[in-house]
Amino acid sequence: MTSPLSAPRSIRYPWPEPPAPGTLCEVAPRIFWFRLPLPMALDHVNGYALDEGDSWTLVDPGVDRPACRKALMALLDGPLAEKPVRRVVVTHHHPDHIGLAGWLQGRGAELWTTRTAWLMARMLQHDVQDRPDPQTVAFWRAAGIRADMLEKRLQERPFNFADCTAPLPLGYRRLVEGERIEMAGREWNVRMGNGHAPEHATFWSGDLVIGGDQLLPSISANLGVYATEPEADPVAEWMAATQSFLPLARETQLVLPGHKLPFTGLPTRLAQMIQNHDGALDRLRAHLGAGPKTACECFAPLFKREIDEGTYGLAMVEAVAHLNHLLHLGEVRREPRADGAWLWHLL
Repeated sequence: MTSPLSAPRSIRYPWPEPPAPGTLCEVAPRIFWFRLPLPMALDHVNGYALDEGDSWTLVDPGVDRPACRKALMALLDGPLAEKPVRRVVVTHHHPDHIGLAGWLQGRGAELWTTRTAWLMARMLQHDVQDRPDPQTVAFWRAAGIRADMLEKRLQERPFNFADCTAPLPLGYRRLVEGERIEMAGREWNVRMGNGHAPEHATFWSGDLVIGGDQLLPSISANLGVYATEPEADPVAEWMAATQSFLPLARETQLVLPGHKLPFTGLPTRLAQMIQNHDGALDRLRAHLGAGPKTACECFAPLFKREIDEGTYGLAMVEAVAHLNHLLHLGEVRREPRADGAWLWHLL
């Protein structure tokens, strides 16, 4: 019997192109895919509209920025106009997924998400800064951030969650691991992922899976460590979640991801996701074997490509995540350098 980890590549994309702006693509009976624009390198997020008969459920309604809100309004005034949106389901707390949920609540929708996602979003909306806080600056220094990059960041308003998410009113419906919910006339099992975002909800119904950012087809979800939890090990959480999905995965399942294209071949994709991080950790071990490094000196073995200014921050937090994983495994140690950066040594 072939192991999932040695299965041949069999990822397929039933729709080679995304739906045009303001339109829907029916991917299963009563389930429709739409695209919303994002103001970043990853320039889109996938949303899904589920037909409840007398209303709509929307999954992951995008970020609260003008272009995205305009695109969502085009859908609400166009192909979704005949029925109200009564429920908005959010897979995780990141702003490109929860950003317009509060706005939809103000129009009469009920929010369904995990407790962690709701609490994280509510907390982050109140954490507004005009300049980086001292803890974040110390974290950047510990990662070995480039001097010019640090100087630039010290003069800029940092990313604020509140700048791109509509306020969330009190009240939501909690999603929990293992429960069954009904959407579009189907029963869905709720399964939680972790690593990319805590308590990330995925939904499984026969040969359909709504995967959010936990199950992406051709890109890797960012696994980052931040000043808020500097000792975290999201790599371990991601690997455990991916392993937990393997017994549920079948080649015939259509996966509806948070980005890129819907796909089949989930067992193969899960195997790839595990192998990608195993390979990255092996390259990181070899890199540290040549001598101690800071996190920002580990980009080359981890990503195998040039990291530009636009991706520097994501690369930095992911490098820390992989080094933390080796630290928790007892394979490395770290010591502070005079400038505040951690030097990581292979044991």
